[in-house]
Amino acid sequence: MDIMTESRTEEADGRLARAVVSDFIRNGAHLFDERVDPQAAAELLAEIRATRRFDDSLFLSQAEFDADPQYTGVNPKPGRNLLERFEHRLGFVEQAPHLVEAITTLLGPDYRILDKKVVCGVPARSVPPWLQARILGNPVNNLGAYVRPEHRDVTYFYGIDFHQDLIDYKAREADFLTLYVYLHPVGRADAPLFLLEGSHRLGGSVFPHELTRTGPDAWLYRNGPYGEVAVRQRMLTGDAGFAAIWHACTLHGTQPDAADHERISLRYLVARGAAKTSAIDTVNATLAGPLSLTDTRKDLGADGSAAIRRNTVNQV
Repeated sequence: MDIMTESRTEEADGRLARAVVSDFIRNGAHLFDERVDPQAAAELLAEIRATRRFDDSLFLSQAEFDADPQYTGVNPKPGRNLLERFEHRLGFVEQAPHLVEAITTLLGPDYRILDKKVVCGVPARSVPPWLQARILGNPVNNLGAYVRPEHRDVTYFYGIDFHQDLIDYKAREADFLTLYVYLHPVGRADAPLFLLEGSHRLGGSVFPHELTRTGPDAWLYRNGPYGEVAVRQRMLTGDAGFAAIWHACTLHGTQPDAADHERISLRYLVARGAAKTSAIDTVNATLAGPLSLTDTRKDLGADGSAAIRRNTVNQV
């Protein structure tokens, strides 16, 4: 039986739904065996790459940046989001039966997309030397502040420390999940995601997080009065169309892209709609810590620039 046939069988008898809930309770994530359509992923990737050169021409010069530094308002937003140009191409993700089945199980049938965007891991060869020196050691190297305004319809990263996606949603309950799709093969050198399985169990915590390395793929994670938990590091590599979903409190991060090309992926945040209860409540009932935070991070200065020089994921 091939993977696609097996996946359809799982959907038919409910095994996929049970596996998703079980994986979210245990690991805070589910990795799909079945890819989304790799040909459609390749076609979208080609169209994205045709919109610009993913090299140092993306960036302001040092003089241009220093003349007017802006650290906020530099991410994609409605009206400045590359995926708005490619809505007609996104059915291979948004209508993929196994993804719909899994998300419906967790969030209910009227789930809604909070956000979707292209995420680019920028290779070292594309980051100007002056910028590499300036961001060295930052826990979150979101490069939007340094990117030319016309290219800020994509999120560009040069590594980001272990974090929760709850980080961007103060006072919001963890009633949403992240869906991530690779548009091309991603190996160890291509800035793959590193996910800490089981880290969601301590609920929401303020970034940067308290982590101690205990083995090659093992960490001890502490969240103040809510305790500590031993977690396993999982590197997410895969072919074009690889997809994964994870809880809003699951820690994940990525190192700088060590390949000679950019890593381009899709990131969705998907939330519960009007459903009063769904399987995410079953998952959340197992967490020891809070489901929401009034403050989510303490790494930024008043102007939005990095105030802390520490990066845990680079120890991987």
